Amino acid sequence: MITLPSNQIAYLTALRHDLHRQPEVSGAEVETAQRITRELTSLGADRIWQGLGGHGVAAEFTGRAPGPTVLLRCELDGLPIREINDIPHASQIDGKGHLCGHDGHMCSILGVAMRLASRPAKGRVILLFQPAEETGAGAQAVIEDPQWPQIRPDYAFAYHNVPGRPLGEIGLRSGPANCASRGMQILLTGKSSHAAAPEDGLSPGPAMAALMTALPALSHGTIADADFTLATLTHANLGEPAFGIAPADGELRVTLRTMTNDGMDALLDTALHKVAEAQGDLVTDIHWHDVFRGVVNDADATDIARHVAHDLGHAVNEMPTPMRWSEDFGRIGDDGAKATMLYVGAGTDMPQLHNPDYDFPDALLPVVIDQFTGIVDRILGLPDT
Repeated sequence: MITLPSNQIAYLTALRHDLHRQPEVSGAEVETAQRITRELTSLGADRIWQGLGGHGVAAEFTGRAPGPTVLLRCELDGLPIREINDIPHASQIDGKGHLCGHDGHMCSILGVAMRLASRPAKGRVILLFQPAEETGAGAQAVIEDPQWPQIRPDYAFAYHNVPGRPLGEIGLRSGPANCASRGMQILLTGKSSHAAAPEDGLSPGPAMAALMTALPALSHGTIADADFTLATLTHANLGEPAFGIAPADGELRVTLRTMTNDGMDALLDTALHKVAEAQGDLVTDIHWHDVFRGVVNDADATDIARHVAHDLGHAVNEMPTPMRWSEDFGRIGDDGAKATMLYVGAGTDMPQLHNPDYDFPDALLPVVIDQFTGIVDRILGLPDT
């Protein structure tokens, strides 16, 4: 296997900086998708799909003989977070930033596209640039797209960079790998009154106070426990910002998190029971947001990634526990592919994901390109030149 030459790595680095300057949030990745499409076209993809599940883009590189389909997925979207980095390629869009590294993920997969110019020996490679990963909606929208049956893979691989781990270390885990999670928005409606006569109204305050205690108390164990649950209160709003009005309306937002999808089903039942107990007649609506299924890594696909990492001399972290954060890549595994997520170290001194001073480390590009090219080579075969 041949590593990309320095001029191509330099090109990808410059492209990464361009993407970083112009982040687009989930569902609005119009210009990003157009730029990716131009790059894939210039790299000679045999076929390109556009508008997948919104603004998603996929490219096919067809092998010289029949064989399985290998999909490599990355993400298009940035975050609604203001970047504070003082760097030449800092975000030029106020209040938005590539503060999770999806700009680097895209350029890693484009680097694999450069290596696919000579085509695999068999099968085909699909490079998927997925929209709306940050909201948990993108992968499901792609799978529900009428174009998906033309793309559906036998194997699927993705990665996320992981600050706090050594740069270039390949994290691997079979089985549960990313938690299931969802946002629970609880709306309460009572009756307002003069603040001097609160007894003539019906305040949702007591119900909210009870839920602000009861729901976080559903948290149990640590990520090392199979029955791990975490309920995090993220927002609360009661009444109007005034002193003369006893409140009528309230809102709570809680993020629910479990290791498994079955665990999430059980946690939902318990959370709904707690809501009903806390003066549930005031609860007028419950909405669900950012719904992520758990990622369950396939053992065979993980073993392929492991062999490649060892062959390339990458440090390997056999992860004893799943990641607490969520990833919608699990939807692709649910759809039938042998799928696995890799967790690639971004450096021990890196700011955390979603921090306003995070920036994807460019030194990670060649590591990931080699790893994912090696995966394609192991399954489908690639010429040395």
